[in-house]
Amino acid sequence: MGHPIMPKGLKATSSPIAVSFNLSETAANTFTQSTVELALNALDNEVFVVLAADLNVSPPDAAAGADTDVQGSISTTSKLTTVGLDDNNCIATAERTIRAAGFADAGVGFSHMSGETPTAELDYIQIIATSNFFVQVQGNGNGGVKALSGRVWGYRARADASAYAALVQSEVLSS
Repeated sequence: MGHPIMPKGLKATSSPIAVSFNLSETAANTFTQSTVELALNALDNEVFVVLAADLNVSPPDAAAGADTDVQGSISTTSKLTTVGLDDNNCIATAERTIRAAGFADAGVGFSHMSGETPTAELDYIQIIATSNFFVQVQGNGNGGVKALSGRVWGYRARADASAYAALVQSEVLSS
């Protein structure tokens, strides 16, 4: 199927596919999370091998004298806040910030994201062993609702029994 080196204990069962998502805050400056179902078959030890991720967050409001931001992330487990790459279950993260505290104007904008593809030559960036992943968004200091949209590319694979058990245990215990 044209995959680079397969992780040990896995066999690809699909070609690469893209899974798109969109999530808006339930109210301005409110952490909001959504579940994206992958419909993996646990009876066949099916996992999803993530090849790349792309995240886009809404621009924050520009308000004179006030810092504002919008943060978004995707993770393999449910979270209570948006997460960064220091969390082992984080697949990707993005943030847009305007720093204006102490200024009379609307400040200076900054953007940060974990990138669509890591800079190293990796065969994959994450393996999702449960049947879904989670999308988080939260704005801070904004007057209106903000959103996150994105896409994850990957393929389905079947894990041997020991690899599947280790992947599920690792994912669940590290949440």
